[in-house]
Amino acid sequence: MLGVPTDAGTTYQPGARFAPYHVRRVSAMVQSFHPVHEVDVFAALKCVDGGNVVFPPFDRAMMREAVEGEIRQLSAAHVKPVVIGGDHSVSLPVIRALAKRHGPLAVVHLDAHLDTSTPDVWGDAHHHGTPIRHAINEGLVADGALFQVGIRGPRGGAGDDALVRQKQHTLWSPDDLAKRGIDYACAELRERIGKRPTYVTFDVDAIDPAFAPGTGTPVPGGLTSREAFQFVRGLRGLDVIGGDVVEYCPALDHADITAHLTAYLAYEVLALMAA
Repeated sequence: MLGVPTDAGTTYQPGARFAPYHVRRVSAMVQSFHPVHEVDVFAALKCVDGGNVVFPPFDRAMMREAVEGEIRQLSAAHVKPVVIGGDHSVSLPVIRALAKRHGPLAVVHLDAHLDTSTPDVWGDAHHHGTPIRHAINEGLVADGALFQVGIRGPRGGAGDDALVRQKQHTLWSPDDLAKRGIDYACAELRERIGKRPTYVTFDVDAIDPAFAPGTGTPVPGGLTSREAFQFVRGLRGLDVIGGDVVEYCPALDHADITAHLTAYLAYEVLALMAA
């Protein structure tokens, strides 16, 4: 477990740099045995809190360099990282490091947003709405192996998803999941990914703000927390080599609702590895 305390890439409300501290604080409530997977997660895995990656707090280029370097060292030692952001720009250097070892990955991306923005939007090539575009263009994601789940809300234009469609990736809105059924959607996802090494990146704004108020870019109409857990559990059987939970903003939270959710989502990723 690594914290990456940065929100220098946010485009709306900052504060996600404080998430690693608060997730650690509430994680004392997370116990070991997973009743659905029937596995004692912390007995099956050797879990270590590796602290926070160190970098100047508002230097995003240094952040990307530091995170990629640390993840490359861990991956070389066969250690699987689970990262707590920070904003979503932290995912790119993690994916870069893992793809250098494993080759192009499958990526399961739960989010309200596509994260395929260009510099034209904010005059910035590396804000928190860009990591998926970079991952696709750099060949870090295998063609057809990106599954974007929870995408919803208005877009800047009709072509916002052109890059995703061009590479034959998959977009599922909350409505799409409701029509397909989560179990059916996960079965299709598992069949299509097969044995390819898989990274799970979870932006908490994939979840409806009624269940996750503590995020800087909320979008109504998202997944419930129960649906989110059901979906992640449905990934069992994939070769999950790492994951992250990002965009939790403690200053916008109420009664630690989103803090607990973030901690439990990280635990669900660990449970996939243990199972």
